[in-house]
Amino acid sequence: MVLLLLFLCLFAALLLGYPVAFTLAGVSLIFGYYTFGLDLFYLLPLRIFGTMSNQILIAVPLFVYMGVMLEKSGIASRLLNTMAIILGKVKGGLAISVALVGAMLAASTGIVGATVVTMGLMSLPSMLKRGYTPEYATGIIAASGTLGQIIPPSIVLILMGSVMNISIGELFIAAVVPGVLLVICYIFYVYIYAVIYPDDVPPIPDEEIAAFKKDLTFSLLVRTFVLPFLLILSVLGSIFLGIASPTEAAGVGAMAATLLTALEGKLTWKAVKESAFESGNLTSMVFMILVGATAFGLVFRGLGGDDLLVELIQSADLEPYTFLALVMIGIFIAGFFIDFIEIIFIFMPVVTPIFEMYGLNTLWIAILVSLNLQTSFLTPPFGFSLFYLKGVAPKEIKTKQIYKGIVPYIGIQILLITGIIFFPEIVTWLPNFLD
Repeated sequence: MVLLLLFLCLFAALLLGYPVAFTLAGVSLIFGYYTFGLDLFYLLPLRIFGTMSNQILIAVPLFVYMGVMLEKSGIASRLLNTMAIILGKVKGGLAISVALVGAMLAASTGIVGATVVTMGLMSLPSMLKRGYTPEYATGIIAASGTLGQIIPPSIVLILMGSVMNISIGELFIAAVVPGVLLVICYIFYVYIYAVIYPDDVPPIPDEEIAAFKKDLTFSLLVRTFVLPFLLILSVLGSIFLGIASPTEAAGVGAMAATLLTALEGKLTWKAVKESAFESGNLTSMVFMILVGATAFGLVFRGLGGDDLLVELIQSADLEPYTFLALVMIGIFIAGFFIDFIEIIFIFMPVVTPIFEMYGLNTLWIAILVSLNLQTSFLTPPFGFSLFYLKGVAPKEIKTKQIYKGIVPYIGIQILLITGIIFFPEIVTWLPNFLD
């Protein structure tokens, strides 16, 4: 009954709009005092310091900084424009370029907000001007912006690894094939849609393509494609080849993004200050939630919550895949209302021991949950990708049009999750091959 009351108070406070970090910590302190008495104030600091001394978490602010700094460099804008012209003759070429650039930005930054805002500002006015329907244009931008959730270096994967006690490098490797498959599915959809509804997706005019090609130089191509590729190679290559740990690779990426910005002539004091402030702001939010989640985990276990869950599942005699389906549905529904960071820190410590009890591959589970969490950025009413895009979209774009545009991409993600459930080799093949 006390456990039930703990969850009811937590969700009631969240629905009333209190900040997640302070809700987790505050409710946990009240119930923790009831559970442990004054001993709580000896146990909790030890647990928090134990979590915060985890060196893997240093990668979070470094990857955030890398993404923010890359946005300041202007490379993303030039990359999108160049790709759009190169694919100008292909049906839905501009939308395909958005998907490809979204994937490259995901592999360069891992930050959804930066990617969606950048592509929304750069590509949405261009797509609307060329006659693309608002639903088609906003759908691919919002969906491509969330690729940073699954394509390494992803903040989700770093947090998932730290919570589930899985190697971050192994998680990054396992996420490559699902991430590439998701990009291919997006491209396939936008192309087929453009073939079926050509009036909704007009091609780029020949004069515009000719004018751009006239100004195209070898130097511009190198700066557009080679520099972002070098950034991706410096980060992911150093992890995959075993040269650096994810934390060290994050430092390499942060330095590489700073150097790229300097090469572009955009490394000003203002850019450095803004990047540091934005990185600190986002990192503080993540770590405050982590502190609250740590307090919640301590109290939950102190009340015997993990033992009770295991007993309930064992007495219910649930099959492993039935339990997996229930967890995936629960996380999908939770994604409508709360942020992916809270879901990771609230759900995963509770369900991970049960997955281990069933003998399921936790690496496979982590990728499935990460893909599931990606949908939380697209599902209304609290899909952050939708908020980011609406914030930079022209006034004539209605929220209803954005919601309508993302429906096919949610369906694509659910289909891919289903495929990975039936074919776990999609996740495990590359890690096993590299071993």
